Amino acid sequence: MKLRFFIVLALLVISQVSFAKVDPTAAPQHYNYRDASKQLRRVYYGELQETLYCGCKYDDKKNVDFSSCDFKPRDNPNRKSTKRAERIEWEHMVTAHNMGHFLSCWKEGGRKNCSANDTTFKIMEGDMHNLYPAIGEVNGDRNNFMYSQWTNNPTPMYGNCKTIVDFKEKKAQPREEARGIVARASFYMEKTYGVKLSNQDRRLFEAWDKMYPVTDKECERDRRIFKVQGDHNPFVHEKCKQ
Repeated sequence: MKLRFFIVLALLVISQVSFAKVDPTAAPQHYNYRDASKQLRRVYYGELQETLYCGCKYDDKKNVDFSSCDFKPRDNPNRKSTKRAERIEWEHMVTAHNMGHFLSCWKEGGRKNCSANDTTFKIMEGDMHNLYPAIGEVNGDRNNFMYSQWTNNPTPMYGNCKTIVDFKEKKAQPREEARGIVARASFYMEKTYGVKLSNQDRRLFEAWDKMYPVTDKECERDRRIFKVQGDHNPFVHEKCKQ
């Protein structure tokens, strides 16, 4: 009799736990950047294992397949930068500087201080809707530069990758396939955390949002993030339902 009681009790507990895992009304589970980086493998697998700026494929060990996108590290005497091209990094489309420079923690010690001590910044820094795999060298070159569009015929910097960076003017022009993605991520960060867009950026991103509509892959990415983090990017999700 006791054995039967414990079996029934165990089944009830399991059923409650299983229900909690799929409860659509549950609060979002946000992570800090370090923990989000570990969870992102649950989002970027299979067809989504592709870099933002160059469309390169990579494997489960984060080894980049240069031949999949005709990528080539740019001519650079800095071996450290060239080595960085061989690895995948999680790129903040809305930069950490843009997220945190208005916070008091940033003024007192920059990103490192905010990551360690400011709860608001920790949540922003780890939000998966703003994180995308990128080749480390391109991520490093983009730095904290804002997005821009200044030429329809970019001179390639990384083999046949269409993303370019203007170091003198401190701006980055993403390839066409990335433009709608970064626009909708920027709208999300403004709506969710109040990271303001300049009038110039807003006009650019509104144009990109229309010119480069949501794709099936972007919808799948949003669905996977929802399963891990518990919330959607409404600027993507609402268009996926249409």
